[in-house]
Amino acid sequence: MTRVLFAGLASPGHTFPMVPLAVAAREAGHEVWFAAGDHVHAALTAHGLRPFRPADAFYEIYADDLLPELERLRPDLVIHGWGLPGVAEAARRKGIRSLWHGFGRLFPEGIGLARPSVELPVLDICPPSLRSPEPTGPAIPLRPVPYAAPGPQPTARRGPRPLVFLTMGTAFNTPEALRTALRGLAGLDATVVASTGGTTVDADVPDNALVRPWVAQAGLFPVADLVVHHGGSGTMLGALAHGVPQLVLPQGADQFANAAALSAAGAATSLPPAVVTADAIAAAARLLLADRGGDHRAAARAIAAEIAAMPAPDEVVGTLLAR
Repeated sequence: MTRVLFAGLASPGHTFPMVPLAVAAREAGHEVWFAAGDHVHAALTAHGLRPFRPADAFYEIYADDLLPELERLRPDLVIHGWGLPGVAEAARRKGIRSLWHGFGRLFPEGIGLARPSVELPVLDICPPSLRSPEPTGPAIPLRPVPYAAPGPQPTARRGPRPLVFLTMGTAFNTPEALRTALRGLAGLDATVVASTGGTTVDADVPDNALVRPWVAQAGLFPVADLVVHHGGSGTMLGALAHGVPQLVLPQGADQFANAAALSAAGAATSLPPAVVTADAIAAAARLLLADRGGDHRAAARAIAAEIAAMPAPDEVVGTLLAR
């Protein structure tokens, strides 16, 4: 049995992409621990991943936070998310093999995260068509798997009208952004399912919309005809895994780069904040829904085929821990 320590920034967008590999390691009989701030502990505990908070870490984890835990747990392998150079440094000091774990495309400079060093291998969940040309360490392809809570997954059914899924994530979500998107989608001949991410929407909900604080995305992607979202990596890759075209309304961080890459690949249309209005959203959504996606859906399906060809988490675990 191998001891594996995962470490992630304490937000769903950074931690949840690592969960499928951590679960695969646990299910293969390895001892798995997960270092992260308290914010993501409930989800990690539900998956049996034994989360703990190193020192007083809230979001980021520094080398000195983790060194005592490495001495206590003595892992054989450390897998750390992008944005955690302190964890890589702590593993190096203790002579423990470690790897980066990506959460999407390599994020651009200047968004407040330290980029991964090129000396270590990277578990890369980004499909080839969207990869950044900028170098990272040696890539180990890993299929992105949309996060799902343990147990049977609620799934939506495809109805007579197109299904549009709307989410603006959590980090840059605002009531105004959600209200604008809902107004734009209100006039469509479509069923809209919206996740507010915990943001309160103080407005009348359109007759064609079902609005909930949280939605099981993994159950919606297989039946969605269009995903309207902020450009977060998890939503982007989850929709692409099922060949769903996207309308991206980027708000900050790496979302603008994701929107540009999706648009260049032909799988999405994006509207920058300066031109986002309810009318603009309505017009873009109608075009994307015409013929159930048309060329955009074909491009999204081509990337879905790339994702399906990437090694699954259980395959990658077997390769990593057999070394």
